[in-house]
Amino acid sequence: MAGAGTGSQGRTGTDGVGFSRRRLLGSAGAAGAAGLVLGAAGGAAGYAASRPDEPTALTAIGATEAMFHGKHQPGITTPLQARGHLIAFDLAPGAGRKEAAALMRRWSAVARELMAGRPAGGTDGPGHDTGIALDAGPSSLTVTFGFGRTFFDRTGLTGRRPAGLDPLPPFSSDQLDARRSNGDLWVQIGADDALVAFHALRAIQKEAVGAAGVRWQMNGFNRTPGATGRPMTARNLMGQIDGTGNPQQTDDDFDTRIFVPSAADAQGASGAPGAPDASQDWLAGGSYAVVRRIRMLLDDWEKLPVDRQEQVIGRRKSDGAPLSGGSETTPMDLDKAGPDGRLVIPDNAHARISSPEKNGGAAMLRRPFSYHDGISADGTPDAGLLFICWQADPFRGFVPVQRKLDRGDALSPFLRHEASGLFAVPGGAAKGEYVGQRLLES
Repeated sequence: MAGAGTGSQGRTGTDGVGFSRRRLLGSAGAAGAAGLVLGAAGGAAGYAASRPDEPTALTAIGATEAMFHGKHQPGITTPLQARGHLIAFDLAPGAGRKEAAALMRRWSAVARELMAGRPAGGTDGPGHDTGIALDAGPSSLTVTFGFGRTFFDRTGLTGRRPAGLDPLPPFSSDQLDARRSNGDLWVQIGADDALVAFHALRAIQKEAVGAAGVRWQMNGFNRTPGATGRPMTARNLMGQIDGTGNPQQTDDDFDTRIFVPSAADAQGASGAPGAPDASQDWLAGGSYAVVRRIRMLLDDWEKLPVDRQEQVIGRRKSDGAPLSGGSETTPMDLDKAGPDGRLVIPDNAHARISSPEKNGGAAMLRRPFSYHDGISADGTPDAGLLFICWQADPFRGFVPVQRKLDRGDALSPFLRHEASGLFAVPGGAAKGEYVGQRLLES
């Protein structure tokens, strides 16, 4: 599915996710022993038997720490996390560039502390840490910040607004709610523990008081790391393995597809004469995030037999392999025909229409969360995908692929695009900097 998750990735990435020696307090052996105790005594008894004054070993999931500082912001190439929150803010009336800079400085300081597993503030007094995650490790927490098109109007920086923030074109499948779309500022929070993620959400909200108000918030989830017997690409709520065709960090052109180059690097790559335009260098090392809330019409989808679902997608449901044969990572043979002369991957199959081969090489790094917000008024599940895709240029990544899907994707009747946003995500902050400083203090 074009609104998909990432392919299988290791536990390290270019945004600095890895095991911190000082945070890896336990070992696999200790965790295994604890598991045996719980298995023998029962989960409740084992939990009750632990003493709060005795330190215990964090598992690898709890101890994993993502780095705040780096060339790119965390949360872009970070492996999929189990819990996520997406939240957009609008600057308060009268707030401008000065207030935005102060907010980004506070947000960056909070993100840096929380991602290291430290409290966001003091232990008492106004602005104290809530204590929600005091006994947890970093749990792969990432906090990522982006700017919407209107942010540049509110801060008097329209001359620095990049062309990549031009409004997205309308699509026939759109049923967009303006109240849950766009925004001046966007924050993506991800973690492998639900309380750690919520703790970060509350801290971000508290720091915004007086400077910006919440425009919308969406909450999502993925499979918990370790829940499967082997590393594998995630499944979505339709049960499909989702994200097989994602660009990989080992690809030679990964950075050029996903991250915005500096003006000098862009000029060097194109060979164009003249002086490089440095007005957009605040975005160098950053990316563009397209965010879509995509409702899945699960009741209709689940009425289809599995073989029909596979024809809609163009891949086997069991293992994600293309209908043309092989394993999940086998390239699709888009020309292969069956004994009846028909294409084995139908001409309107989702995998065919969204493939780079059918879109002039257009690619994006898809990194979504699933969501479920209960039952809607018509009695159907309000569930689907919080689709997030990353690319160096949304008009060469997301837009051409979505236009192609809009014209005849067999999956479209089972989807409804209900909200949309486009955000410019600055590069990572160097030590001593806050995110967006190169824009707001230039």
